[in-house]
Amino acid sequence: MLEFLPKDIAEGLAAAQNREAARKSRLRVQVGEAVFPVLRFWHDGFALDAALTPKLRGLVDVYDGSRHIFQCLIVASSEEHGQLICEFKRNTAVRDSAPLDYWRDENAPIGYLPRN
Repeated sequence: MLEFLPKDIAEGLAAAQNREAARKSRLRVQVGEAVFPVLRFWHDGFALDAALTPKLRGLVDVYDGSRHIFQCLIVASSEEHGQLICEFKRNTAVRDSAPLDYWRDENAPIGYLPRN
């Protein structure tokens, strides 16, 4: 249906859809001090507004509101329909504690009582 619309109307419609998706999204990408809203997110990439975002490559942080959730290594970015499509090689979930370097038994006691 969009192929029958004049070019300027189709571009305006795409820009309005990108603005609406950015407004609704809580996800954002932070590169240094710069912050960009995420329009779409999938298992190996995400989409940003191409008009607001420079070509990204390297390590970026992904936030859900104020909560840091991922660190992503972007290996490729391309522009499609006014969106910057970023594909990442890895995304690592951010933890609030250090990972354990030993196996913890599920049935281990939580604490020990002193002998009297």
